[in-house]
Amino acid sequence: MIPESKAASMMWKHPSSPSQKKFKVSPSTQKLMLIVFWDMKGVLLTEFLPHGSTVNSATYCATLTKLRCAICDKCSTANRLLHDNARPHVSCPVCEKPQGYG
Repeated sequence: MIPESKAASMMWKHPSSPSQKKFKVSPSTQKLMLIVFWDMKGVLLTEFLPHGSTVNSATYCATLTKLRCAICDKCSTANRLLHDNARPHVSCPVCEKPQGYG
């Protein structure tokens, strides 16, 4: 018996027992983008974006509207929204959106 690889030669097995099957890892068929909002109690909102879409100010404003509903459903106290300084977050529609929730 000649081992197929160095790893196969290092495996101990009984001569009559079958060898282990080797599985090949295949890449994912499609990539997904997930937007997650959370607080100290847990996850508030998760949203999967469709394949090929990007986060622009229109998408982010729609997500903020869903976040507002999620916050109203799950939290009784007031929350602050901390934005990163990425481009969609500093556009005019996005900056004006949370101010309208007050």
